[in-house]
Amino acid sequence: MTELSRSETVQTEEPAVDTAKGLARVNQRTFDFLFGAQRLMLEEMVFVGDEILDRARTETHLLAELVSKMAEAHSVNNIGTVYAECGLHQIDFMRRDCERLFKHGQRMIEATSSLLKDASVSRRSS
Repeated sequence: MTELSRSETVQTEEPAVDTAKGLARVNQRTFDFLFGAQRLMLEEMVFVGDEILDRARTETHLLAELVSKMAEAHSVNNIGTVYAECGLHQIDFMRRDCERLFKHGQRMIEATSSLLKDASVSRRSS
């Protein structure tokens, strides 16, 4: 009879240990996911701040270039040429800006999908 009570004690302790280990793994995965999401958000905020500063700097440079060329223009034809050149610079800037934002969007989608994939893979492995 004492053997039966010992075997019952051993059987009840093992699932409790397994449950504690499983809970620790779930907590670690949750922590990893939340930390990864927080890191992505902070990276995005830094990127947005850098983009705003870069955009303001570029726009200021383009405006200074327009004012400088307008000051150099001595006729109506020269003013038309200045507007055409500055318009082309503005279009080129917009194209480069859109390409940069598109590449950033791709990187963010890849990072987010990687974070979600890691979370789903670790969930299935448990």
